[in-house]
Amino acid sequence: MRKIIVGSRDSQLAVAQSRMVISYIREHVPDVEPVLLTMKTTGDRILDRTLDQVGGKGLFVKELDRALWEHRADITVHSLKDIPMELPPDLPLVAFSRREDPRDALILPEGAEEPDPELPIGTSSLRRQIQLKKLYPGYRIEPVRGNLQTRLRKLEEGQFGALVLASAGLKRMGLEGRIRRYFTIREILPAAGQGIIAVQGRAEEDYSWLQGLNDPEAQAAALAERAYVRELDGGCTSPVCAHAEIAEGRICLTGLFYEETTGGFLKDSLEGAADQAEQIGIRLAEKLREQCRRQLPKDCSGGRKP
Repeated sequence: MRKIIVGSRDSQLAVAQSRMVISYIREHVPDVEPVLLTMKTTGDRILDRTLDQVGGKGLFVKELDRALWEHRADITVHSLKDIPMELPPDLPLVAFSRREDPRDALILPEGAEEPDPELPIGTSSLRRQIQLKKLYPGYRIEPVRGNLQTRLRKLEEGQFGALVLASAGLKRMGLEGRIRRYFTIREILPAAGQGIIAVQGRAEEDYSWLQGLNDPEAQAAALAERAYVRELDGGCTSPVCAHAEIAEGRICLTGLFYEETTGGFLKDSLEGAADQAEQIGIRLAEKLREQCRRQLPKDCSGGRKP
């Protein structure tokens, strides 16, 4: 029986997501034995600095990329929002899972009804920070690092009055009961790819056996969202973000554009055919860049084009 080595970060959430892919392989791919290979990445080791200070979320994938290059893994499994927008051409994304709830969620200490105004709200994302400031004026919004269990422990120890986390990860870990409030897409626009599990492989290999795992709507959403962020040169730590909703072959993409000098941001949407997902992402980026030039002072020249 042929072995398929599935590479994963060694966090509980990453392993849970990888086991979802392994379950699919065991059920749908005969004569194959999937074997889990876990590893601690650079991003998992450096916890005393924020991601933008140490190189972004690409630090969560570099060891896994190396495992693919060295043929120690046949595929690797990631939260799509953690994957850099620019990929090595020989390590493409080969499957996208059906999307879990993409919304962000508010987590409070056990028994609390509201965030304690004397304590900071913790989030690892600048994208969340700038949007939370409008929802919770007067509160301190501070970074929190570590895996899901570490962050929840810091909350219960009283280091934070609340956390804002992706609901998808909480649900996959069986922690939906900790969610006190879901933020609507209008309130906090999610990160590109949030809620989607992505499988990465090698360009020269045939991954048609993953076809049944791939969700076409999630793939179209991923292409649109990532094209938008990539066009604006937004990395994984950038507050530039986008979210796509798909129905009846149509896609509606909403994007956020952040102007770092002034701290201002704009949101807008664009709709089109789902099979034009990447083009819609690029067009929305161009549209919001132009709006920024007209409406926000200072420099709005972010992105690939001057």
